[in-house]
Amino acid sequence: MDQDLESMGEALRERAMKVFGRSFAIREVDAGSCNACEVEVNSLTNSVYDIERFGIHIVASPRHADALLVTGPVTRNMEVPLLKTYEAAPSPRMVIAMGACAISGGIFKDCYACHRGVSDLLPVDVLIPGCPPRPQAVIHGLMAALGKIEERKFKRR
Repeated sequence: MDQDLESMGEALRERAMKVFGRSFAIREVDAGSCNACEVEVNSLTNSVYDIERFGIHIVASPRHADALLVTGPVTRNMEVPLLKTYEAAPSPRMVIAMGACAISGGIFKDCYACHRGVSDLLPVDVLIPGCPPRPQAVIHGLMAALGKIEERKFKRR
């Protein structure tokens, strides 16, 4: 795992530097999850994974974010805060749906109090499947997000 993580992390750092010339800033939004995905996001910042060393920063404000990482099925109570967070993010906006609930509603898909995933409300650019996704899957999803951002920049030229 260590060698695989190191090579994935180095590739992630190189791509972030190529795309931004700096670190990749992410605003994580829990839109009503069971917190399993949040545990995995938090594990990315512990001493085992230490994703900060690979140029990934979890930021407190959507205004400072390059992408929104959304977890949970989006409860009715989180609908407006999620939309406000999306509007506060700078353009072009990037949305990453992390986990089965954010992608399709997961076990909450038929719940009266939830949407069937983030894509019911926002355009989603990258999907990170799993319940919850392992940290390596999250790193892979972040690589995909950087690839999409790079494509957008190339198209604008």
